[in-house]
Amino acid sequence: MTATIADTIYQTLSQQIITGDLIAGEKLRQDHIARAFETSHVPVREALLRLEAHGLAISEPRKGMRVTALDPAEVREVIEMRVALETLALQHSVQNMTPAALKAADQARMACDEADNMPQWEARNRIFHRAILTPCRLPRLLHTIDDLHIASARHLFAHWRPKWVQRIDTDHAAIIQALKSKDVSAATSILVRHIRRAS
Repeated sequence: MTATIADTIYQTLSQQIITGDLIAGEKLRQDHIARAFETSHVPVREALLRLEAHGLAISEPRKGMRVTALDPAEVREVIEMRVALETLALQHSVQNMTPAALKAADQARMACDEADNMPQWEARNRIFHRAILTPCRLPRLLHTIDDLHIASARHLFAHWRPKWVQRIDTDHAAIIQALKSKDVSAATSILVRHIRRAS
């Protein structure tokens, strides 16, 4: 599927918000964004509405659209939702995991370990989680999990970026081993520990 200009604007702005390049409270001016992307206001409005739907921006009366603040209560909620929904998806994934899907997940794990910086690592980390969960074949569940990853990524950048160092993720490796053994209990318990550790 070809990306639209609204997709491009959304992806660019969401990444800037997630990484902290656009800070909480910063105004998202339609005219400035339209000029930057050399487009009309229509795709800009669409992109801003998507940012709002994902909790990255908020529309305020007479003030326009602004970047939302990080809310500690929301972070805790996101972690709990990820624990519940990702373990549900993983339980179904284990049953449907093909050798090709397992190989793709392992390649995603290795790519994550080889990341040179935090933005690269965070993007690859999302790809790894998506790879182990996609075989569940539950598209609505996966879509909700994708949204939760966007929310938790912003928290990760805010709290872990100053401390980030390149490392081997032993949890990712342990999840892959559990998937190879089709050990649902081990895979889900490691995943729960892994998600909670990020908080």
